[in-house]
Amino acid sequence: MARTKVEKKEILEKVKTIVDTINDKTGSMVFVNFHGLKVADTMQVRRKLKSEKVNFFVAKKTLIRKALTEKNFAGTMPEFAGELGLAYGSDLIAPARGIHEFQVKYKGSISIVGGIFEGKYMSKDEMMAIALIPSQKTLQAMFVNVINSPIQGFVMALDQIAKKKTA
Repeated sequence: MARTKVEKKEILEKVKTIVDTINDKTGSMVFVNFHGLKVADTMQVRRKLKSEKVNFFVAKKTLIRKALTEKNFAGTMPEFAGELGLAYGSDLIAPARGIHEFQVKYKGSISIVGGIFEGKYMSKDEMMAIALIPSQKTLQAMFVNVINSPIQGFVMALDQIAKKKTA
C-alpha cells in the first residue's frame, strides 16, 4: 500500500531521530537486508534484539538514504539492496552481533549490508568483523583465563616437586 506524504514525513522524522542517536562514541547502526524472511522469523529477530537492548526499524531505502545524507557521516554510504532495516543501539557491538547470529541461522534471508560505527560508514566486511568480536563478559573470562594459566602451571609444577621429594 502506498504511503501518503504525511506518513512519509513521519517516517523520515523517526529515521532522523534514530540517526541522531548514533554519534561518534555511543552507538552503532547496522543496515540489514531481510529479503525473504518470514513474518514469524522477523518477530523472533525483533524479540531477541530487544532483549539485548537493540532496536530494529524498517523504512524505505529512499527515506533512510535521505536521513543519512543530512547527517554527513565520514566514509562512503554502502549500497542498499532489497528490503532494508536498521538495527541500532547504544552498545557499539550488540547490533552487529545480534544480526550476525540470525544471519547464520537464516542463511540467505537476512544479511548485513553495512553500517555506521564510531561515526563513520562501514562496509559489509567491516561490520562482519565487528560482529565477530566476543561479548564483554566473554572477553573478561578469556582475560581471567590468560592471567590464571601461568599461576596454575606454577602450582602444578610445585605439586610435582612435592610429590617427587616425598617419594
